[in-house]
Amino acid sequence: MIIIDGKKTAADLRLNLKTEVDNLKKKFDKVPGLTVILIGEYAPSKIYVRNKEKSAAEIGLKSEIVKYPETVDEKTVLKKIYELNQDDTVSGILVQLPLPEHIDNKKVIDAINPSKDVDGFHPNNVGNLSSGYESSIPCTPLGCYLLIKNVEPNLSGKKAVVLGRSNLNGKPMTQLLLKENCTVTITHSKTKNLKEECLKADILVVAVGIPKLVKGDWVKKGTIVIDVGINKTDKGIVGDVDFDEVSKSAKAITPVPGGVGPMTIACLLKNTIECFKRSLV
Repeated sequence: MIIIDGKKTAADLRLNLKTEVDNLKKKFDKVPGLTVILIGEYAPSKIYVRNKEKSAAEIGLKSEIVKYPETVDEKTVLKKIYELNQDDTVSGILVQLPLPEHIDNKKVIDAINPSKDVDGFHPNNVGNLSSGYESSIPCTPLGCYLLIKNVEPNLSGKKAVVLGRSNLNGKPMTQLLLKENCTVTITHSKTKNLKEECLKADILVVAVGIPKLVKGDWVKKGTIVIDVGINKTDKGIVGDVDFDEVSKSAKAITPVPGGVGPMTIACLLKNTIECFKRSLV
C-alpha cells in the first residue's frame, strides 16, 4: 500500500515551478504576479493567504495581498478587481473565500477577468474545462489529479467515483477524470446505496466534509483513494475517509493532513504561471 505524500509532491512541483519562473525572467525580463484580496479577520483564511504569499515568494513570483475590513462595501471590492484586471503586472487574481454575507460571491467571481482567474471559478473557465478547452483549473481538483497520475499514469478505462458534487471540487474533478477516459460516477449525500457505488471504484475521490464517512468495507482491494476532507474533531484533524480502515485495502491513499492540502497552494502557483504564459501569446 502506498501512502501518497502530498508534501513531497508539492515540494517537487514548486521546485520545477521555480526553475520555470527563473527561465521566464531571463527570457522576458518580468515574472508572473499574483494578487490576493483578503476580506475580514477569518483565521483560516488569514493562515491560508499567508501560506500562499510565502510559497509565491519562494518560487520567485511577485506577490501582493490587498486587505479589507469585514465591513468593506461590495462596490469597493469590485472597483479593485477592475483595477487589477487592467494591471499588466498582475497575472493572477484570487479573492479569498468565504466572503462576508453582504458581498455577492457570484458578482465578485464574475468580475475577475477569466484570463486572470487563478482559482478557475469564473463561468468561462468552468465552461472551457467541461468542453475540453484550455482553462484555469480549480486548484484542489488539479492537485488531486496530479497525485492520482503520479500513482497511475494511464487512467484510460478506469472506473472513477467522485463523492461530492460541489463546484469547487466534485464537478471539476469529474471533468478532469473524464478527460483521461475514465468512466465517472458522481455521488453525494442523497445517493442511494452509496457504499455499493464506492465499492465499484478503481479511483475514489472523497470531498463531502463528513469525518471518516468512508469505511474499510466501502473500498475494494487495489483502489486509489484521494481524501479531500479536512475535519476538526476532538481527536484532531481527520479526513472524510477512515484512514486506518481503508488503508488495509487501498492500493494508494492520501493522509490527512499531508495529502491533498499541500498540493492546493502548489497548483495555485502553477495556475498563476500558466495565466502569465497565456498573456504573452
